[in-house]
Amino acid sequence: MLWSELMAAKDSTMSRILGRSAQIDQLRSLVAKCAQSDAPVLLRGPSGTGKELVSRALHDSSARSLRPFVAINCGAIPEHLLESELFGHCKGSFTGATCDRKGRFELAHRGTLFLDEIGDMPSQLQVKFLRVLEEKLVQPVGSGTEVQIDVRIVAATHRNLEDMVAEGDFREDLLYRLNVLPISIPALNKRSEDIPELLAHFAGLYAADGKKVSFSRSSLLLLQAYSWPGNVRELGNLVQRFSVLYPGKTIDISRIPREFLSTELSELARCYGDSAESSAHVVGEQSPEGNTFPGNDSSEDYQVSPSVNASDFEQIIELSNAITILPDEGVPTRDLLNNLEANLIRTALEQTEGNVSKASELLQLGRTSLIQKINKYQLGGDS
Repeated sequence: MLWSELMAAKDSTMSRILGRSAQIDQLRSLVAKCAQSDAPVLLRGPSGTGKELVSRALHDSSARSLRPFVAINCGAIPEHLLESELFGHCKGSFTGATCDRKGRFELAHRGTLFLDEIGDMPSQLQVKFLRVLEEKLVQPVGSGTEVQIDVRIVAATHRNLEDMVAEGDFREDLLYRLNVLPISIPALNKRSEDIPELLAHFAGLYAADGKKVSFSRSSLLLLQAYSWPGNVRELGNLVQRFSVLYPGKTIDISRIPREFLSTELSELARCYGDSAESSAHVVGEQSPEGNTFPGNDSSEDYQVSPSVNASDFEQIIELSNAITILPDEGVPTRDLLNNLEANLIRTALEQTEGNVSKASELLQLGRTSLIQKINKYQLGGDS
């Protein structure tokens, strides 16, 4: 491979870490620095944030990029087979070992070995793994010969290894060995400004016959307000689902049938209500089957009390999404928050038929505090 081609490949891999938020800019910068070293890297972050993508960027940006990148999920392989997968085995060393087989360490020689979910590695295997890190020698199962290896280790976990050390489930000396270059990958809800770019990326990736889905402005705001427990993986799955069901359409989350959304996202859409902006049909009006877009003819009611002001709700979401530039005329923050709070209390009282005790449970407020707010906003309610 020519040097220019190699550099282009490195840039391409790094560019797949999508986003323009400060957190992602810092992540790309840290990855570029760590790639210049052979020291072990420990990637931390919730499931679905893209730890394997970052590990590949580390490899492709390093001097080992022309050598193998080998990945293994320590939590996906049965405990009795994991040692063989890592270190290899000799023919006849156990039932089913019909031939000699190299382990992942040997396969990754002079390259990078990515160990996903390192926190799931069994305790007895942690001891052997630590020895490999210290001596750079592996001994296949059933063999009396050790094999020299040269491997850069990148490990990843969504678990708190320090807590596991305190509970005796993870070796402290192994943690120190792995945590030489720590890299934290932020959860998606910590960088909501990156969501439009990620949506566009997956829309292009899953487009059927070039028919990319897009999202209405209100839908973008709702998706930015959503907590994304499954992170980028969940976002990609959601776009793929919409791409199959509604190819080429502009998606309005408030009109999507509830079974296609998570409970939280469905409830968030209900809170938005049926404002002038979100009541429009999906562009195209008819689905390929000739039916109107799901939700328009559905007997399921996706609206909440008309007292919820969708315009206020939109502005609250926008303000919560790390907007760094406010309009020149300013923002009536107190009024918006008061309106939203009053609407939530009014909805809770209507839902509980005026029962303040039940409404306080729904709103997760103390009963006394709720009564004070009811008086403040001059709302009715029975004790």
